[in-house]
Amino acid sequence: MCQSLSFIDIPIKGHEAVARQLDALAGYIATPVTARRGLLARLHYLTRSTHARAAARAAGLTVTDRTLRAWTAGTRTPSRRNLAAIEQAYRTVRRENVARYLLARLNREGRGTRVEIHPLNQSAVDRPRQRAVEFRTMNVRRWDRIVAAWAAGDDQELDDAWVDQVVDLGSQWGQYEYVTNVGFAA
Repeated sequence: MCQSLSFIDIPIKGHEAVARQLDALAGYIATPVTARRGLLARLHYLTRSTHARAAARAAGLTVTDRTLRAWTAGTRTPSRRNLAAIEQAYRTVRRENVARYLLARLNREGRGTRVEIHPLNQSAVDRPRQRAVEFRTMNVRRWDRIVAAWAAGDDQELDDAWVDQVVDLGSQWGQYEYVTNVGFAA
């Protein structure tokens, strides 16, 4: 027996949808940090070189080398707080490492990348208040501010950079401030 599930799309700000898509393109480790395999993969990523260790410390992972060796060997397990710190440091370092590659792929030597903007589903809105908001596509040629804000984790700058791009939609750009999805590939 097949059931059809119906749900209302949850609106999010456009820059949050862009950040989600950039996170998906960054290719994070799929195994959760709470699993031994995921923990070891993140620790390896954060400690494989002196540059990686320095970036991890700058990102907030401030534990001793002895503790890191104990976690890697499995003689000790990190607390929940330390697991969260490992995950946060991993995501921060991964974003910094992938940003340059993503920027080159998205800018495509000035040609840019086609972006699909999926507007809010208006079916739950009362009939006289519904707006005709259609699916839109646009070509974003300047990704520098967007990727830099994403890599830095600066939510306000990412919002400003995204709004600067969406304004190119003309007088309707405000209708796309909240969306269900923003899609693009690199």
